[in-house]
Amino acid sequence: MLARLTAGFFVALTAIGPVTAAKADMISEEILSGGAPRGRAPGAFGSFFGGGYYSSSPIARTTVSYPINEAPGTIIINTAERRLYLVEGGGQALRYGIGVGRIGFTWAGVTRVSAKKEWPSWTPPAQMLRRRPDLPRFMRGGPENPLGARAMYLGSTLFRIHGSNEPETIGQAVSSGCFRLTNEDVVDLYSRVRVGAKVIVRR
Repeated sequence: MLARLTAGFFVALTAIGPVTAAKADMISEEILSGGAPRGRAPGAFGSFFGGGYYSSSPIARTTVSYPINEAPGTIIINTAERRLYLVEGGGQALRYGIGVGRIGFTWAGVTRVSAKKEWPSWTPPAQMLRRRPDLPRFMRGGPENPLGARAMYLGSTLFRIHGSNEPETIGQAVSSGCFRLTNEDVVDLYSRVRVGAKVIVRR
């Protein structure tokens, strides 16, 4: 039953500018290390091997007034607020707390959800393995996988909307451009979002 409560998101970017190999490398490394909160250095695998895999978010998921001229099912990410909104129609949206990119790694643009996968496996890119030969060459999907319980892949880039078992990072700017939710929240979001849904990222 628990195995069915995880999955992956990848979303295609359309208006955010080029992603360099070096930047993509850093994005992948951030996923593995977990992205340490301020004042705490990440370990080799962050705290992905610890407890709290389905901890509740410190920012409660809630329905809010959100008048906007976008179709229901659209995802709006407000980086400055560190919130993700799923438009429900009728002037309302479901709001989630998220972790966002740290200074120098934020971006904005319009994209689409291109795929949804459950328990995605992870293969470090070659440029990361050259710098971090200690890393595993492959990780199967599961509770120890750094992609979390769900992950939205962002097209052909390495940006994602993904889960995390580090609830203390929600509401903080700690990633290299990915958007993270608690695993509990990303499971909920995954169940509501279709492939092809519009995604708007605002700084």
